[in-house]
Amino acid sequence: MLGRTFLYIYHLELISALALLSVSQGPSACSPSVLKQLLHSPNSRTMAQQQQISLPAKLINGGIAGMVGVTCVFPIDLAKTRLQNQRSGQQIYKNMMDCLVKTVKSEGYFGMYRGAAVNLTLVTPEKAIKLAANDFFRHMLSKDGGKLTVFKEMLAGCCAGMCQVIVTTPMEMLKIQLQDAGRIAAQQRVMPAVVTTLKMGRASAVLSRSYNTVPGPQAMRTSAIQITRELLRTKGVTGLYRGLGATLMRDIPFSVVYFPLFAHVHQLGQHSSDDPSVPFYWSFLSGCLAGSIAAVAVSPCDVVKTRLQSLRKGTNEETYSGVVDCIRKILRKEGPGAFLKGATCRALVIAPLFGIAQVVYFVGVGEFLLGYTPYNICSA
Repeated sequence: MLGRTFLYIYHLELISALALLSVSQGPSACSPSVLKQLLHSPNSRTMAQQQQISLPAKLINGGIAGMVGVTCVFPIDLAKTRLQNQRSGQQIYKNMMDCLVKTVKSEGYFGMYRGAAVNLTLVTPEKAIKLAANDFFRHMLSKDGGKLTVFKEMLAGCCAGMCQVIVTTPMEMLKIQLQDAGRIAAQQRVMPAVVTTLKMGRASAVLSRSYNTVPGPQAMRTSAIQITRELLRTKGVTGLYRGLGATLMRDIPFSVVYFPLFAHVHQLGQHSSDDPSVPFYWSFLSGCLAGSIAAVAVSPCDVVKTRLQSLRKGTNEETYSGVVDCIRKILRKEGPGAFLKGATCRALVIAPLFGIAQVVYFVGVGEFLLGYTPYNICSA
């Protein structure tokens, strides 16, 4: 079932890409002979230059960048999810480092990579859609050859954010269940002590001591395939898209902030007006800076999305019926500060992730592998 779902997503992405190509280049661009040349003729430089967008190369760039980035920063992302999900008065983890240390002690080193397989599987289409869609819409909005205005840059980023949720939502949905399993198991181990101490007003200290002293059972082992099967069996495909509204609420503003900011910072590193190329380290730093700023800006939306997509709740943890209900309950029970939980972790995740992505993207690894002449549209 999971394989058929992935195959369906792949076909949907391919159809979307062909539709975009048809709109931009005319119906003849999607003829069998042209498609064959595009997909199977790496040395067709003339065609690549004419179309200005090499879809296979961008898929390769996005895939490589996503896999390398996820591998590097996934433990921090796990800490972010667990910090965002814990409620006031029931804290298992004090901060990011405390979360990582306790995770290693209770779940082993590979416990920090729970859910990484889902990300590594789906990050290729997710990053490819995000980066390639932004390039595509920037190209479409600058057909007159003029420089893009800030509004058009934001519009291109908005469209890219809307395109990526077809993969982002189920990926985040599955990843969060696996990442948060250890936190729920840890909370269940200490709840007897918590119930007694809550009446005395000293919950946090006991939670910390109990976590380290009570062995208790390990987190229930489950897999992404099991979760997917259960969701498809009980709720159908819509079960995988729980929290879609919150995902849009996070990803669209993120892209609106990130892409224009990156384009302008990246442009500052150009050697001269005659030589628009930039050093690879500047691409990396530009991606890190723009990514961290955009990540912190949308952190409240990410907290809401994480809470909505968590299927299993800890003891005494409330459920939410939607975005508005989630915001209202967080404000009433935890205060405005709860919306910034995990913000530092998220910035530390997004900064290197997008820095690596932009280095791979602008170096043109995909173009090199396919034999195309490297070019870049975002800095144009």
